[in-house]
Amino acid sequence: MKKAITKAAVIALAAILTSPLFAGGSKEKDGKVITVGATPEPHAAILNLLIDDMAAEGYTLKVVEFTDYVTPNDAVESGEIDANFFQHVPYMETFNKEKNYHLVNVAGIHVEPLALYSKKYSKAADIPNGATIAIPNDPTNEGRALLLLQSAGYISVDAKAGLTAVPADITSNKKNFKFKEIEAASLPRVLADVDAAVINGNYAIPAGLTAAKDGLIVEGKDSPYVNILTVKAGNENSPAIKALAKAMKSQKVKDYIQKTYPNGDVIAVF
Repeated sequence: MKKAITKAAVIALAAILTSPLFAGGSKEKDGKVITVGATPEPHAAILNLLIDDMAAEGYTLKVVEFTDYVTPNDAVESGEIDANFFQHVPYMETFNKEKNYHLVNVAGIHVEPLALYSKKYSKAADIPNGATIAIPNDPTNEGRALLLLQSAGYISVDAKAGLTAVPADITSNKKNFKFKEIEAASLPRVLADVDAAVINGNYAIPAGLTAAKDGLIVEGKDSPYVNILTVKAGNENSPAIKALAKAMKSQKVKDYIQKTYPNGDVIAVF
């Protein structure tokens, strides 16, 4: 990754992996324990919904919450947890390439439309020249944020940069926006300190932000950034992972998503 793992992330990983949850964890002899890392909402919420269903199938589902986009992939690659649920395919592929990891997509579950939010302006057109816009600092999500602003006509991005575009790839900036690259999880907290911020759904929702109501620019519902269940290559065909993927694509999960997020902040793709 272009950004070094923060000290906080390292400490968080150490704390999680030495917690009682991992005492035996997914390595228990009977192979019936599935430990999955997830960001809190909607990912962990969806998984927690399935604990009883997985128990009925003979599996113990343990959900470990993470608040960053690095640690859960490290934990899957190292084998400390069985799977994670927080990312989309472009992010996973970039992570594999830059860290030489072996993560694979097991099942696509939902899309969380990315949106531009502001505490200072009620319309995107009101954001002034020279405004400071905060964007995620991780690969693909940073490019995704810039492409969102490009779709609204505020900037143009070099096509060669693709999904990993960064501010240096901006070829036209009509309102001379200044970009502040921030860790995705921190974006809701800095929203009041900048003119606007592009925030991922899984961090916007817990902060009380709704794309349909609060978003000044919202990603289309045909977004290719589907959130996926991820495992390390070689584990995708295990009975436990197959059972989990089936449960995650059940009518129960679809109904939960539609009831909990009726405005389209989370959209099931199955």
